[in-house]
Amino acid sequence: MTIDAPPASAGLQSFFVAGFECSSHRRADGTRLDLIAATGHDRLAASDFARLAAVGVTTARDGMRWHLIEKAPGFYDWSSVLPMLRAARDARVQVIWDLCHYGYPDKLDIWSPAFVERFARFAREAARLIRSESDDIPYYCPVNEMSYWAWAGGDMRQFNPMTKGRGAELKRQLARAAIAAIEAVRSVDPRARFLTAEPSIHVAAASPSTSAKAAAEGYRLSQFEATDMLAGRLHPELGGSPDKLDIVGVNFYPQNQWVLGAGTIPMGHHDYRPFREMLAETAVRYGRPVLISETGAEGTARAAWLHYVCDEVAAARDDGVQVEGITLYPILDYPGWDNGRICEVGLFSTPNAKGERAVFKPLADELARQRARFEPEVRWDLADRVVPIRRGAAS
Repeated sequence: MTIDAPPASAGLQSFFVAGFECSSHRRADGTRLDLIAATGHDRLAASDFARLAAVGVTTARDGMRWHLIEKAPGFYDWSSVLPMLRAARDARVQVIWDLCHYGYPDKLDIWSPAFVERFARFAREAARLIRSESDDIPYYCPVNEMSYWAWAGGDMRQFNPMTKGRGAELKRQLARAAIAAIEAVRSVDPRARFLTAEPSIHVAAASPSTSAKAAAEGYRLSQFEATDMLAGRLHPELGGSPDKLDIVGVNFYPQNQWVLGAGTIPMGHHDYRPFREMLAETAVRYGRPVLISETGAEGTARAAWLHYVCDEVAAARDDGVQVEGITLYPILDYPGWDNGRICEVGLFSTPNAKGERAVFKPLADELARQRARFEPEVRWDLADRVVPIRRGAAS
């Protein structure tokens, strides 16, 4: 399938998107993480999706756990996916499915051609499953955060494949796998839509010297490498082409701006770059719909951070930048990767013994205000009800 012109719209059901943390990698100590299970989302999928629908968030990012599904090469057990898929369908929540969120089957060599081949087969079978369950246009994020994975797993030994000095090689391999997966999915369902999800960063120089500025700018521009590979602009031998780009996702957090070799740049500092400018740069570079594919903060900063991001998105849209949504990520509080500490980042808490989740009201109230801003056809009632209003009617 060739896309002669970029799609006019991402086609999302709601402007605000809920992101379920679905990392499933192995830490440096060998421990396999499974955040879908750790947050209880696997067993509480029906109520989780119903909660989203009740607050008017009807698009979500969720994940398939490849390591659980492909029990042996070419043999797939979909029992971990089907309840989630059907729960989303019953709640009428549109899902963008992550096919590989840092995790892959044990004993599979990520550096080998077999990794690309098996991932493409897995993606094809996942597409067949989803098409058998729904007639809706399917959405996929083939490989989440190739750039971050290449750094953390290829250069820093923080998680699989736990190597040093192989980040550039790993980034190419992940891009190769994503390209193969896109082609495999389209062979089953040409209607499929695809999201990239790459960190959006800004890096400032530690000194005014020419060499320091060049080093910082080189690091900053590396954020585009994985997406450029998909588009065929970089390493075209991997198989990338313009039609591999659809919805360009950017992940943006408070720690995404720093001085090279030093600390985080605080908001308000003269080196802090307005997010609206970062969005505009991405949109101009690729000419595709842009989605904030992840954003969020922890603790009491949650509501204030959403307010800032929404202001920047509104400003970018006023300048003609095609930003089509904001993903609250993660939507659930979760146990930290390293020590299991509960990270209070979500709209909803970890579940109690009855499977109930509490709502973090300051974030819910801010979401309410921003939904009224970006989705004017819906009035948000702060009593946790969505009240549809006919277009043209007085509010």
